[in-house]
Amino acid sequence: MRFATRLMGLVCLSLLALPAIAATTATPVGTWNQVDDSTGKITSVIQITETNHQLYGTVLKVMNMSPEQIARDGNPPICTQCSDQRHNQPIEGMVIMWGLHADGDQWDGGHVLDPTSGKIYKVKLTLVDGGAKLKVRGYMGFSWLGRTQVWQRVKPAAAPASTN
Repeated sequence: MRFATRLMGLVCLSLLALPAIAATTATPVGTWNQVDDSTGKITSVIQITETNHQLYGTVLKVMNMSPEQIARDGNPPICTQCSDQRHNQPIEGMVIMWGLHADGDQWDGGHVLDPTSGKIYKVKLTLVDGGAKLKVRGYMGFSWLGRTQVWQRVKPAAAPASTN
């Protein structure tokens, strides 16, 4: 009888957790691996947050740098091509996406910075694969004049198993 009661309790807790799990994948808020479209390698880790109903993306880590970038001076990469207040600032910790708001099943109305070129583009985000991937469409003028990257959601670390 005790086993059945515990099992029923676990089932109920699992069902209560489902909406929370679904909610975390129904929005771009979270941590993402930015994947280079040509090499398939992860180039950076981006944290997307929401403030006042707008999304912002911050670079947490730059990865897979070229030998030239690493040999430059041993310091983290900087935005040498940026022409605004980001010029010569470290890319890690930099806000590269801002001002996006929900529009149906996508987020748009914001901008994204390409730290490599220093160019700022309009941006549109769309979740795919149940929220496991994020289509990031950067464009100038019209959406069809742009480029799309597919980012991969970083899975949260698993909680330690209970020993009870």
